Amino acid sequence: MNFLLETLQVLLMSLVYSLEAFVRLFIPPRKKNVSGDFVLLTGAGSGIGRLMALEFARLGARLVLWDINEDGNNETARMIKETHGARAYTYTCDCSNREEVYRIANQVKREVGDITILINNAGIVTGKKFMESPDSLIEKSMEVNSLAHFWMYKAFLPAMIAANHGHLVSIASSAGLIGVNGLADYCASKFAAVGFAESMALELLATGCDGVKTTIVCPFFINTGMFDGANTKWPRIMPILEPEYACRKIVDAVRREQVYVYMPRSIYIAIVLKNLLPTKMGVLLGEYLGAK
Repeated sequence: MNFLLETLQVLLMSLVYSLEAFVRLFIPPRKKNVSGDFVLLTGAGSGIGRLMALEFARLGARLVLWDINEDGNNETARMIKETHGARAYTYTCDCSNREEVYRIANQVKREVGDITILINNAGIVTGKKFMESPDSLIEKSMEVNSLAHFWMYKAFLPAMIAANHGHLVSIASSAGLIGVNGLADYCASKFAAVGFAESMALELLATGCDGVKTTIVCPFFINTGMFDGANTKWPRIMPILEPEYACRKIVDAVRREQVYVYMPRSIYIAIVLKNLLPTKMGVLLGEYLGAK
């Protein structure tokens, strides 16, 4: 009897959630107010990190900027002050160093307070074939792109859990969903970042902590200089993203508490096809799209 009742319950709730998702296509959820939130951004000294910092500052959030590049980080803080008249707290930190993350995190808690929105944005790419990549660069890719997320969660999540309030944002990549030729270590690190964020979101829900939200961002290449030389075979289907567009989409997703953000939308189709098509057809499609 329990099996029958639970099966009926799952079918009914699946219908409800499907209808809810359908309605959301036409009536998106209201954007939450982030004014007064403490937003910590790693990799804030340049690129998409700097743009997100400026956008959150425009919305009234209080910014805590982390970057290994002190000059770039200070420049972001200067731009926030000049553009929005707000102070941003800056910290120089190598996010791949666990002990340094914990030390700087304790400093932030003493000087600023509890973080309510944590954005793991710092990332690196070797840009080499796997067999040509030095072991040290492979290790660094894993440390910055995935392991750093572990240490940041360990440092700042307890306060969010205690308050049952907060938001965890993982800036991953479409390369964390589909393997890409020539990006083996990068793909591995981003697959790890996506899996970690998904698992932690479920862990939080299982413990009744439904006030801590998760957003997982998986964009195609963004034109920030990180992937200089990268191109796309069919730009109308899979365009190189402009950083301003990506920034708007990410901030909008955080404010609407959207769990998954794939950019461009063709990524959604690619994921479905990857899981449905026979392997050879998937490889053929990858060659067609220029992923192989």
